[in-house]
Amino acid sequence: MINKRLLIKNLLAHNDENSFYDKKRILNFEDREGKGKFLKHVCALANSNPKNNSYIVVGVEDTDNSIVGVDFFDDSKIQNLVNAYLSNPPRVSYENIPFPHLSEDKVVGLITIRSQSGKLCSLRKNIWKYYGGSVFFREGSISMPKAFDIEIKDLNSEIVTAIENHAQNNIKLTLDGVFDFMNFRKDYNPTYKVFKEYFVVCWAGKEKKVDNEIYYSRVDIALINEQVKLFYSELDEVSITITDESFTILEYVHLGLQNTYKYYPLEKVVITFNDNGSYDIDSELLFEPPQFDKKTLFHLYNSNNALVEKLKNNIGLTKNDHKDLLNLPATYLICYFNNFNEAKDKLEEAKPYLKGYSEEVYALYKETTRILRKVRYS
Repeated sequence: MINKRLLIKNLLAHNDENSFYDKKRILNFEDREGKGKFLKHVCALANSNPKNNSYIVVGVEDTDNSIVGVDFFDDSKIQNLVNAYLSNPPRVSYENIPFPHLSEDKVVGLITIRSQSGKLCSLRKNIWKYYGGSVFFREGSISMPKAFDIEIKDLNSEIVTAIENHAQNNIKLTLDGVFDFMNFRKDYNPTYKVFKEYFVVCWAGKEKKVDNEIYYSRVDIALINEQVKLFYSELDEVSITITDESFTILEYVHLGLQNTYKYYPLEKVVITFNDNGSYDIDSELLFEPPQFDKKTLFHLYNSNNALVEKLKNNIGLTKNDHKDLLNLPATYLICYFNNFNEAKDKLEEAKPYLKGYSEEVYALYKETTRILRKVRYS
């Protein structure tokens, strides 16, 4: 089993960007430009490596390879995005890899790309400035458009295999990973479980009991063997169910208007551990958007718009304005779920002003866009 933290170190230490490896400071999935650039790189890496893995490392400075990290990114629906826009789509996974020197809310993103058919990958339809039918390959560190009938060559299998072999896990790395997790999260009752005498899962969270049911907030869950952070959230609450073969996470979101907030099931993720040393992760979206009175939503929608205009024009906010600003991202989200289609665009437009106002408000914005991304990609 590959230790993904060690794999990232090997990629950074021994290779500049090339035909099987790319690095990014950050990725943007919030607009068509960001999605288009991501799909271009996925297409190019899949075509340049038809028989082995390609990688994109996210959260690294381009100039000196310093690891600065990015926010935890929930990738459960990213394959749906790839399938929607690419013909002969590769298999794509996004994993969140913790590093000891990063804060608990930062990770390094590791995207693994693997051609499933060995056939030419191309854009299925237009996105941003890229046209449907376009084909991309890697030339050094650049993803370039190419003729549709270009020959696919396997150039990197031996190199990638050697890099992955040098990143194999061992008992020392596993034990170090368990102790690191237990020490790092000792404020929230960390614990662990061994599945199938091989897989080690550590988790921690702030426990709360409601009607004899136990829920956790500030949850951190990691598969130690691979040094992969499986789940992280500062805001949402989850329930955890454990058997001898599986680890199940049921995630809830806290949504509502004014004083009518409730917990709604968002997604169930089941990690099943197999006797042959493999594991499967299956996710099921459970979310049913709450519906509210349209007149009330119309009033709150207009109030949100007025509040954003105040931020744009540097007009001072009252105490009530500040309270409303904390609810603004979730209110826009509920409006969007209630067929105010332009509310999503208004939320994206507000991003720089919320980011500049306070870390608390911006954290609420990021949590809202995470929920929206999950629902839309489904």
